[in-house]
Amino acid sequence: MAESGAEGAFQAATGDGPARGGPAREAEVRAAFAGLIQIRRLTGAAPAPWERGRMVWAVALALEAAGVPASAVDADGERTETGYRVRASDRPGAVRVEWTGPPGEGARLSADERLRECARVLAEAGWEALLYRGAGGRRFLEVEAGG
Repeated sequence: MAESGAEGAFQAATGDGPARGGPAREAEVRAAFAGLIQIRRLTGAAPAPWERGRMVWAVALALEAAGVPASAVDADGERTETGYRVRASDRPGAVRVEWTGPPGEGARLSADERLRECARVLAEAGWEALLYRGAGGRRFLEVEAGG
């Protein structure tokens, strides 16, 4: 799922957009995550129904807010950064988290460890994340809303 939306609207880094960072971005992420926590307080649910309807965005925000680096692509769609990538899963009610990066950068070698870190972060944020081995031995997480 590409990172797009209304001009100027906050977009969580899914790993399919440009590299992002710096103090201004960190402040945006903190504010967005604080808003998400407020929604959870009001609804009494974690993840909140609002998040369940926007799972790619919500899972990406949880990872970004925890300081996990997102992958990134340039204008030609080539990977420029190593990190998580969140996208829709083949299964309804789930999203997929991969650890990816530019060819030759070794993302696959660190995928198991980094995906376990992502699973821990997501569990703390109320998500259920299971680690799988897919085609060609590539590791990934399937993430769904907890209880």
